[in-house]
Amino acid sequence: MNDIPDYYTILGVGRDATRQEISHAYRALMRSHHPDMDGAQADGNNQARGSQPAVAGTPGQRDELLGIMQAFNVLRDPGRRADYDRRLAAGAPTVVPVRKVRSTGGPSGPAIRVTPVRWESGPWA
Repeated sequence: MNDIPDYYTILGVGRDATRQEISHAYRALMRSHHPDMDGAQADGNNQARGSQPAVAGTPGQRDELLGIMQAFNVLRDPGRRADYDRRLAAGAPTVVPVRKVRSTGGPSGPAIRVTPVRWESGPWA
């Protein structure tokens, strides 16, 4: 299973989006998802009437906001974006099982024996 989030879908841009398109999408999403930008807090009149300030949102809203910020952080930097694109294209990382064998005692040699490569000769050489 692939555990890498699709940052392009989170920001709503294509995989060939420019840095400017990514910045515009990020700013638009931050304006629409930011907890301080709802209509009740935007006018500033609630503080004058003595009401309590709004809480920063539910955990689901915070997670969505953090996902947007993380997507922008990765996609805005060309190096991180290239690395992310490679990982996304490769899919889930390949897990290679390794078995550790404990020695029963006595002198132990090297863990891996490396020998020279011997090329075969033939009509293809």
